[in-house]
Amino acid sequence: MPVRKDPAGNRSVEAEMDVPGTPEDVWNAIATGPGISQWFVPSELEGRIGGTAVSHFAADGSMDAVATITAWEPPRRFVAEAPGEPGTVATEWTVEAKSGGLCTVRVVHRWFATSDDWDDQFEAHSYGWISFFRLLRLYLTHFPGQHGSAFQLLVPSSEPLADAWRKLVVPLGLANATEQQRVVSDAQAFEGVVERTGPQDHPEVVVRLDQPALGFAHLFALPMGGMTYLSVRFFLFGDDAASIAKREEPKWRTWLEKHFPTPGE
Repeated sequence: MPVRKDPAGNRSVEAEMDVPGTPEDVWNAIATGPGISQWFVPSELEGRIGGTAVSHFAADGSMDAVATITAWEPPRRFVAEAPGEPGTVATEWTVEAKSGGLCTVRVVHRWFATSDDWDDQFEAHSYGWISFFRLLRLYLTHFPGQHGSAFQLLVPSSEPLADAWRKLVVPLGLANATEQQRVVSDAQAFEGVVERTGPQDHPEVVVRLDQPALGFAHLFALPMGGMTYLSVRFFLFGDDAASIAKREEPKWRTWLEKHFPTPGE
């Protein structure tokens, strides 16, 4: 998704996807903290102009993204503005009803810049949103309106993207996974159907889970700051989701620490 720019230096990049549900269903999934947390990252959102939206990209709060709501028009549109190195970035979310029980969800990032320094990063954001929108679609298709339990783990690796990714997926039995393939991982005791595999330059695997609970898992690798960051995220649903997430998270943490020890240790 290329960056659009005008002669005045105003720039934007966007991503969109069709998802199932009414505008109200979709709004609850993208414009409330509990809804966002079912498919993105743990989040809080005050639904009003002047309210605060916080996305927690790391469990320790070190990667929180904080924004202020500047437009609030449920169930159709809201805008959140956040400071950033290129200046203030406005992120606009819109929901548009379509026929066939679908809605189009669109996110647009807008910012002002006098150079192209940030264009590549924002283009990467747009591709990232497409990946997350697939999870939103999966959530709205199979678990609409449910509030489950999730956990996310992020580990750094000094290895190149392809090598770090292989080191993650090979022991899990996901190295050669194909979409709609059923997978059973003895290493970490999960099983389900592969919904998505990403290309080599944006590696990811999405598995719709049967075990350890109904839900979905999202594994991906991201190069950043000369390192490769590996993310493992589980979204679990059902009456026992909380207890299962509490049991599984430390198992995954131990496994990741074993395979990706902290540099210098």
